[in-house]
This record gives sequence, structure tokens and C-alpha cells, in this order.
Amino acid sequence: MDLKQFCELFNPLPGNHYLLVTDTIDDIALRLQELMEAVDGELRIALYEEKPSALPPSLNAAKLQSIQNYAQPFRALPRDNDIVIFKDIQNLHKNFEQLVKIAYTTLANTADIVVMQKKGLMDVAATKELLERREFRAPNAIEVLPDYDLVMAKKMHMWGAGL
Repeated sequence: MDLKQFCELFNPLPGNHYLLVTDTIDDIALRLQELMEAVDGELRIALYEEKPSALPPSLNAAKLQSIQNYAQPFRALPRDNDIVIFKDIQNLHKNFEQLVKIAYTTLANTADIVVMQKKGLMDVAATKELLERREFRAPNAIEVLPDYDLVMAKKMHMWGAGL
């Protein structure tokens, strides 16, 4: 899969923290790790999996949080991440809106949220509406991966929920 356009969505800065919330380790996780390594940043992965497993050696620098139950949220400190990426988790988690709320809290001001789901599984309009309702601004559907629907929005300083 060609991830060049996908990677161009991000502009990592030195020391950034990206959080990937997913159920699969794949090329996207590997490319995000490369982006973070290039700026001395950190990739954090909240991995929903039945049995905890080790990350592949190419992701040894990433911080892993293993979650065995799709009803449980991931853990993250307030204002501790610069981007949160939800990949293939929206339709699996019992309360995706709760995850979006946690993402708002853990994101720094003017940080981004990305929701991506295999093509045809995401109601793009409903996802954009959910992000607006949870105080994310300018949600946009972006066509950068042929196999994925992707919506990206921004947490703006001094807007919305105030954190």
C-alpha cells in the first residue's frame, strides 16, 4: 500500500506524541513509527486484541497499551498527545463516542484527530457530525488511501469543552 499521501497529512515536530488506537499492527503503524523516529517523537499504540502480544521489532520504540475488551476505553493523560488516530476501531468499540471524548482530553490544543475505517464501513456524514458534537472543528473527509474512508478534524484552543 502506498502511504505517501497519507503521511503527508502529518507534520510531526520534535518531541511530538502520536497515539494510534487500532486492532491491527500493519504498514500504517510502521510508517507512523518512522515519522516519529525522524523527529525524536514517540508513537503510542492502544491495541485492541484478545490476547496481549509483543510488537514487531520494527516497533520496539513504540509504547504499547494492550486492551482485551471492546467495551473498555484506552488510557491517556490530558494534553499529552499531538494526534490521535482511530484505525478500524469505530465499528468495533461498544462506545466509540466515549473514545472520541477521551481523545479530546488527551490532545494538545490545535491538535488533530483522524478516524479511518475500511471503505464502506464508515458513515462519513455521521462521523463528521459526531466530531463536531464532541467539539472538534472543520471535520473533512480526505481521500488519500484507496481502501479507507478517512475523516480528520482539529481541536481548537479556546473552543468547545475548554480543555
